[in-house]
Amino acid sequence: QVHLVESGGGLVEPGGSLRLSCAASGSNTAIGRMGWYRQASGMQRELVATFGRRENTVYADSAKGRFTISRDVAKNTIDLQMNSLQPADTAIYYCYAQTMNWGEPVADYWGQGTLVTVSS
Repeated sequence: QVHLVESGGGLVEPGGSLRLSCAASGSNTAIGRMGWYRQASGMQRELVATFGRRENTVYADSAKGRFTISRDVAKNTIDLQMNSLQPADTAIYYCYAQTMNWGEPVADYWGQGTLVTVSS
């Protein structure tokens, strides 16, 4: 079992910045992929940014050039620096982790989410 805790959400004006953090704990198996997803009201959950198995980064087109994902492997934490925020970025942001065994994915885990609201 992996427990994911997000923090850093809040209210920000358009053009502002926020930094989200996620801490993973409680797993007896290795965590491979970690990343951030978001879900706006009435919309599907969508990818924002992730690390792959070899620490390659993948960004949604809407996030490229504005958001930066970072990871501390030893501490099992990831951050998401969000700049130039716009109202379209308003959503609940979820931390995601995938555990591995014998080099293969075995389970998916999600945090409780942190709300980001971009509004004047």
